[in-house]
Amino acid sequence: MSPADDGTTVRAAGCVLWRPAQPDAAPGLELCLVHRPKYDDWSHPKGKLEPGEDPLAGALREVAEETGYAAEPGVELPTVHYPVNGRPKEVRYWAAAAGTGVFVPSDEVDRILWLAPEAARARLTRPRDRALVDALLAVRPPGGPGAR
Repeated sequence: MSPADDGTTVRAAGCVLWRPAQPDAAPGLELCLVHRPKYDDWSHPKGKLEPGEDPLAGALREVAEETGYAAEPGVELPTVHYPVNGRPKEVRYWAAAAGTGVFVPSDEVDRILWLAPEAARARLTRPRDRALVDALLAVRPPGGPGAR
């Protein structure tokens, strides 16, 4: 039995959500960060999986719930492990291209920002989230396909 299946590990999933930079921005990619007022932090959209939920399906559900955007998943990015309230937490991440959507603030996420990778890296609260920006850029360079 893997640590992720031992019943004590909190299972979660999310995406490093990106889109081509908007016409008024420098060419490249923009990443979507979410602000969670409960923790007053900036992170990638993610959340706990429902019992029996497929991690990729959960990641896409969380992106839609937190950002209002549909997402087209790409490659899986590194899994992140850290403790939360004395329990291990495992968060699986995917690179995902943003589709259509409209953000609506909620109690869980009150703001989102679309930022260039360097600005996103600087805004993210936790170093483990910054490493995911690097992982995305390793598989999707800012000037690569889909970027203007």
